[in-house]
Amino acid sequence: MSPPQAFADESFHEDSAGGFYVLAAAVLPIARHAELREVMLDVRGGRRSSSKLHWYPMDHQEKLDVAKRVADLDELHVVTVGTPVRPKKQERGRALCLQRLVVELHDVGVDTLVAEARQADLNKRDVDSVRHARLHLPKGTEFRIEHRFGKDEPLLWISDVVAGAVRARIVGNDAFFQPLSGCVHEVRIDTPT
Repeated sequence: MSPPQAFADESFHEDSAGGFYVLAAAVLPIARHAELREVMLDVRGGRRSSSKLHWYPMDHQEKLDVAKRVADLDELHVVTVGTPVRPKKQERGRALCLQRLVVELHDVGVDTLVAEARQADLNKRDVDSVRHARLHLPKGTEFRIEHRFGKDEPLLWISDVVAGAVRARIVGNDAFFQPLSGCVHEVRIDTPT
């Protein structure tokens, strides 16, 4: 049986007094990928004018509905939250969250992480962060990261929803996180400047 793969996306809260970075990864069995892609395409539904499902532009009810749909998938979501993250230090926060995420994902049997593609230099930073994280894994462990564009990979939309719900909970609205609470493993990490 092939190990599960993880699909990651992030949310960032900028605040000069103590912002934070959320990196969420949906741990998905390969055997369910096709089914889960179809579910997420269905969830996107009337938003077909958009190339992907995205948390930010949804209204309150849409966010609540999509969080419930993601919870119903009954899969594990591993989330790292780095704080504090100062303005203009977002990439440092991401690197530290990503390094810890790799360790946590390895612990649940994942050896491949798919992250949403960004600019080429930022993707390279992710690769470097994963390379650094492998130093904290058992010798000889293989763990790789690849990047895909969100418009091309509906499985990334799952982690976008989880990251958005976690971010909302941290800033004071836990309504979206409540349906997901039983399937999220969250790790807080210190990301001092």
